[in-house]
Amino acid sequence: MTSAGESDRPGASMTLFEAVGGEPTFRKLVDEFYAGVATDPLLRPMYPEEDLGPAADRMTLFLMQYWGGPNTYSAQRGHPRLRMRHAPFRIGAAERDAWLRNMRRAVDRLELEPEIAATLWDYLERAAYFMVNVEDDPAAGH
Repeated sequence: MTSAGESDRPGASMTLFEAVGGEPTFRKLVDEFYAGVATDPLLRPMYPEEDLGPAADRMTLFLMQYWGGPNTYSAQRGHPRLRMRHAPFRIGAAERDAWLRNMRRAVDRLELEPEIAATLWDYLERAAYFMVNVEDDPAAGH
């Protein structure tokens, strides 16, 4: 059994973190994502900090660790506990879809090999659905 960032191919020991070029690629991904968040009317209010830099740093460290990079995220913040950390925010289908739109654009800008991009996207999409913590009321027009 391999960790999330490792290849399932026999004899392959390269992590996705290494395969994409390491930290610079994850920094670019997150920078592109937060460039979209900065102007997104649905997502921007979820980031109370004036500067999106601290949130971007946390996400970069988390993704790097998840995909086989250094464990700096856990060393600084402990277990990710993603649902708990996102619990104070209302995350419904609209918020999830806005997050996915911005992340899709960011992933596409990386111009990764299709297989690697698909692996990364599969995780990001599952994570976005996992973060949903409210059911949207169809009558509310949301």
